[in-house]
Amino acid sequence: MSGFELTIFDCDGVLVDSEIIAARVESKLLNEAGYPISVEEMGERFAGMTWKNILLSVEKEIDIPLSASLLDKSETLLDQRLAREVKIIEGVAFALSRIEGPRCICSNSSVHRLDSMLTKVGLKEHFAPNIFSAKDLGADRVKPKPDIYLHALSQMGVAAKKAVVVEDSVHGVHAARDAGIRVIGFTGASHTYPSHADRLTDAGAETVISRMVDLPAVIAAMESWSGLV
Repeated sequence: MSGFELTIFDCDGVLVDSEIIAARVESKLLNEAGYPISVEEMGERFAGMTWKNILLSVEKEIDIPLSASLLDKSETLLDQRLAREVKIIEGVAFALSRIEGPRCICSNSSVHRLDSMLTKVGLKEHFAPNIFSAKDLGADRVKPKPDIYLHALSQMGVAAKKAVVVEDSVHGVHAARDAGIRVIGFTGASHTYPSHADRLTDAGAETVISRMVDLPAVIAAMESWSGLV
């Protein structure tokens, strides 16, 4: 096979429009705990991070321990909201129909949540069984660490230089780049913000798209840029 041999997708904010739902739930909980933050700020600052790491980051900032109960409370509320509200990102079905070769998912979300979301929007069959959760590797190995991407490369038997990643968060871009993989940034989900594309580029994305229907052509172009074809 010429060109890329593996296309790796983040899930939240790339395949499903879930980051905005998480931002709404988590913003409400933080406000109730005495830390004022808007939904928009949640998306800009914390998209791609686990709820546990968000809480740790906020605790360091305000030097006040947040209730451990917030961990479980968020997970329960978010699972309920996602089950009702999550939708597929527009253009994903088209992109998947045009991209040849193996594909997989690398996400910070749990296997349970990934299964629920992907099943709801009809995408599970397009990726199973190659759906990888960083939480399965360990709580200390989630993005922005590169572990989940290195794991996927190993499981799929593909060299980093022969793979490409689609990511919507700065943390995810850092993780993919640290794994040696080229990255396409995506800003087409509902949690996007004015400086989103610039921040993804600064983090290491080679190019940024806002429409998933453009992905197949961009992947083909990137193959040519590097002389892979």
